[in-house]
Amino acid sequence: NAIDPWLTLATFGAIAVAFSVTKFPYLLLHQAKAGAFLAVATSVLLTLLIGFKSLRDFSQTGPQIQTEIRRYYRWYSVLSFARLAGWSLLLLTMMGAFGTVIYAALAAASGITYTSRGALIAVLLGIAIITGWQFCRHLFFLPASLVASMHYRISRFYPLWRRLTPTRLRGLGWSVSALIIILFAAASLRLIQHGELAPLAALWGSLATFIGLVKWANSTIEPAPVKSQRTDSRPNILMLGADTLRADRLGAAGYHRQLTPRLDKLGACGAQFTQCYVPCARTAPSLISLFSGCWPHRHGIRDNFVADAETSLSVPCLPALLARAGYATVAVSDWCGADLGKFSLGFQEVDASDDQWNIKYLIRQGPKDLRLFLSLFTHNRFGKRFLPELYYLAGVPLATEAGRDARTQLSRLAESDQPFLLNVFMSATHPPFGSEYPYYIRYADPAYSGESKFAMAHLSDPQEIIRRQGDSSKEFDLTQILDLYDGCVKSFDDEAGRILDHLADCGLADKTIVVLYSDHGMEFFEHETWGQGNSAIGDFSARIPLIIHDPRTSASVAHKQIVRSVDIAPTLLELAGLAIPAEMEGVSLAGLVRGAKQDLGLAAFNETGIWITDLPGMPEEHLRYPDLLELLEVPDKRSGTLAIKPQYRSIVSEAKDRMIRVGRWKLVYQPTEGGALYKLFDLETDPACQQNRIADEPELAKSLKQQLLTWVAEDRLGTQ
Repeated sequence: NAIDPWLTLATFGAIAVAFSVTKFPYLLLHQAKAGAFLAVATSVLLTLLIGFKSLRDFSQTGPQIQTEIRRYYRWYSVLSFARLAGWSLLLLTMMGAFGTVIYAALAAASGITYTSRGALIAVLLGIAIITGWQFCRHLFFLPASLVASMHYRISRFYPLWRRLTPTRLRGLGWSVSALIIILFAAASLRLIQHGELAPLAALWGSLATFIGLVKWANSTIEPAPVKSQRTDSRPNILMLGADTLRADRLGAAGYHRQLTPRLDKLGACGAQFTQCYVPCARTAPSLISLFSGCWPHRHGIRDNFVADAETSLSVPCLPALLARAGYATVAVSDWCGADLGKFSLGFQEVDASDDQWNIKYLIRQGPKDLRLFLSLFTHNRFGKRFLPELYYLAGVPLATEAGRDARTQLSRLAESDQPFLLNVFMSATHPPFGSEYPYYIRYADPAYSGESKFAMAHLSDPQEIIRRQGDSSKEFDLTQILDLYDGCVKSFDDEAGRILDHLADCGLADKTIVVLYSDHGMEFFEHETWGQGNSAIGDFSARIPLIIHDPRTSASVAHKQIVRSVDIAPTLLELAGLAIPAEMEGVSLAGLVRGAKQDLGLAAFNETGIWITDLPGMPEEHLRYPDLLELLEVPDKRSGTLAIKPQYRSIVSEAKDRMIRVGRWKLVYQPTEGGALYKLFDLETDPACQQNRIADEPELAKSLKQQLLTWVAEDRLGTQ
C-alpha cells in the first residue's frame, strides 16, 4: 500500500513534539506535563460519567435473550464495555489535548501566563466544542446515525437542526480553521522574535499531529478509474442489490415519483422482469436462493437465525462456480450484507460487516449513551478499522461508503486480466429508512414535526421493535415513512449511477453483464402489517425488481411473465458460457435476456419468514408459536451465533403462510388449527389482492393447490 501522507504528517508531528518537549527547556516540559495530565484526568472523569449513565440506562442492540445466556457473557460484556470506554477515553484525551495546544498558542501569541486553571478550561472547551461540532454535523448530514444510538426524543433537537445548513456549517468550519492558523502564525512570530524554537516546534508539531490523525481518519479519496487492458473474452458480472427495494418504485412500474432514472436507463437497454418473486422475503434465505438457484427447503436456510454448523451449504453457488472457472469473486456490502461472508457462497473476498445475528457482536456495540458518543467519530476509516461494530451499526446509512468501496474494487479488478463477479449489496432502502442529506428531506413534508423526521421511529430498541411489529397503521406516521423510503430509493439510484459511470470509465461497460436485484420488498400495511416476509397475500415483499443487461445483445424488453430469483444463478452461468449444475432448481432466463419471445410458464412459490410476534390481520385459529425472544438460543457459546431452538423448527415451518403465482393468478395457503385456509386472487384485475375469487374458480384453485402442496411436500420430505 502507498504511504498515507496524513499518517506520515501525524508521525513527524508527534516526533517533533516529543523531541521539543524532552530536549529543551524545563518550563516547556512542565507545561506539557501539566496539559497532558489535565487532559487525561478530565477525560477519565468524563468517561466514567458517560459509562455510569450508560449502565444506569442500559440498552443493548439485538434481542434480549435468556438470563442464563446473558450471565454466561457477563465477563465478555465487561471487557467489551471497557474497550469502548478505552476508545472514548482516547478520543476525549485527544480533544482535551488539542484544547491545551490552542491555549498554549494563545499564551505564546498574547504573552499571558500559561496556568493550570487556564489549561483545564482549555481542555473542557476543546472537548465541548469538538463534540458539539461533530454532533451538529451528524444532526444535519447523517441524523439517522444519532437516531440509531439515542435514548432521547430526536424532536428535542429540531430547533437546532433548523438552524443548520451546509453553508453555515462549512462557513463555521473555515472560520475556525482560519482563526487557528492566524493564532499559530501570531504565536510563531512572537516565539521567533524571542528565539524560542522549542515551543515553536512543539506547537506546530502538535498541530501537525492532530491534523494528520483527523485527516487520516476521515479521508475519503474517490478511486480513480483504471482503464482495463483485459484480453479475456469472458464477460464480467456486476450485481447491484438493495435490501428491501420494492419493485413498484422503478419507472417501469409507473410510480408517480421519478426515483430511479439511472436504473430505468439500465432497464431500457436490457431485459427488465417486472414479475420476479423471491421464495422467502428474508435476507439470508433469499440471498442464498438467488446464488444457489435452489428453494429454501433444498439449501436448508429458512430464516436469518442460523447456527454455525448450517452455514456450510450443501448446494453449489454462483460465486463458487465462477471462482472454479477462473473468475475473481468479490462482495461489497454494509451492515445488511453479513450473510455474504457468513455462508459458504464462494466469494473469495468479502468487504462487509460480520454476522449481526451474533450475541457477542451485539454486546460489543455497547449501551446507547456510550455508543452515541463514539458514533460521532466512527463514521469513517477509523471506525471501519478499529470499531467496525459501530461503523456497521444497523440503521446508519452507508450507501456513499459502500459505493466508494465498490468503485475501488472495480478499479482494482480492471487491472487484472481475470474476469470477475462483483456483488454490491446495500442497506440503503432497509428500515428504519435513514439516509444522508439531502435525501431524507427530498420528498418529506417540511412541516412534519413527529419523531420519524429522520428515520422510522422506535426501531433501535429490541423490545420496541417487537411491540411495534404488532401495531396497526394508526400507530405510525405512514406518509412520512413512505417519503423517507422514497428518499432512500433515490439515494440508491444515485449511488448505483456512480458505480455504473465508474464501470464505463474503466472501459468495462461493454464487457460486463449488469444485474439489478433485491432480496425482498417491503409491506407498508397493504395487508394490515409492515415489514418483510410477514404476508403471502400481497406482492409487496415477495416481488422484487430484476434487470439483466448483457452488453453483447441489443435486446431491450420488459417481460411481464413470472420469473423467480432462483432463476438468476442459472441465467448468469449460461450467459457466462458455463454449465448449469443439475442441483439448481431454477431455470435459465438467458433466452429472454437475448430477446427471445417465449413464455416459460413458470410457477413462483413463496413462504413467510419467522414472525417475531402476532401480527394484525392474522386469522384467529392460525398456527402460532412463541415470540422471537423465546425462539432463540446460542448453540455454541464460543461463537455467540443466534439460532432457532431445534424444538421450534418444526412448528415454525408448519406455521408458514405460502403462496403460488402462475400467470395472473395467485393462491395463498394459511395453516390453521382446523386445517388450511385458501384464498385465490386475480392480479390483473385485483393487484392489491383484496378480493378472494376461490368460490368463482374452483377448478383453477384445485390445480394451483395441487402444485403448491407438491412444493410443500418436498419441504416435509426433506426435513424428515
